[in-house]
Amino acid sequence: MNAGESSIHSYLTISKERIEAALAHAIPADWQVPAQLRESMRYSLDAGGKRLRPILVLTAAEAVQGEAMAAASAMPVACAIECIHTYSLIHDDLPAMDDDDYRRGKLTNHKVYGEAMAILAGDALLTHAFSLIPRAARAGGVSAEIAISIVEDLALYAGAAGMVGGQAADMEGEQGKTKIEELEYIHLHKTSDLVVFSVTAGARIGGATEAQLEQLARFARKIGLAFQIQDDILDLTGDETKLGKKTNSDVEQSKVTYPYLIGLEESRQLVAKLTEEAKEALKLADLKSPERLQQIADYLVGRDH
Repeated sequence: MNAGESSIHSYLTISKERIEAALAHAIPADWQVPAQLRESMRYSLDAGGKRLRPILVLTAAEAVQGEAMAAASAMPVACAIECIHTYSLIHDDLPAMDDDDYRRGKLTNHKVYGEAMAILAGDALLTHAFSLIPRAARAGGVSAEIAISIVEDLALYAGAAGMVGGQAADMEGEQGKTKIEELEYIHLHKTSDLVVFSVTAGARIGGATEAQLEQLARFARKIGLAFQIQDDILDLTGDETKLGKKTNSDVEQSKVTYPYLIGLEESRQLVAKLTEEAKEALKLADLKSPERLQQIADYLVGRDH
């Protein structure tokens, strides 16, 4: 591992620890929540993972403003996107969706708490995400106007025109039927839209201009798509121990993927191309401290889990 790789791994580890410390207090202890529901919510929220989306919120805020203060103001929004992401994973794993038994090396939520409680835990995390964003404004680090824009963005990118729409299209897709344009739609919305939200939400908190937001959205869309294509590749070539779930699940479920449509090597080339295009957009954004975002883009290409 060279110095640059060591640096980004250290940064991601420290950022993840900060986020998980904040997530530990994200659901108020004094709320009267049924014990089984609270436990189910915490089971998936505490299950680990890369915490990529909340890290991108913090990193984008710091990249625009050029100092760590913006990242501190962004933490409630970082927790909000992790709640959304966690809810989506709980629901994706259900028998009616992807029907998975393991997630991040642990039994999926419905395998532990039953389908009904898993659905409700997902619902609760989704709803709770929207209560977290006003905390950033009330803490004084984010204006009410920016908080409103972030809420509006989250509803768009997580909803029918975003992640939920991508998941619906994914459920309808199948090998031999879905075309490359339709697959791109699925990946852009199912995965990339939450990455776009994360980067632009952090950038808004950091004080980004409209021109910067436009380029950062382009950056995020490209790395989000590259991230999902890399997932397609790892489903075929990855190590189950590192991934924390079964490989070849897409093949078993007859899911259409980039390697299925264009081949493994072309998929790898596309990931590299999208990453370079993302980094070009990042240059055009003209940020004060873009280095960490660039390193994250490079990290995502080379990851093995």
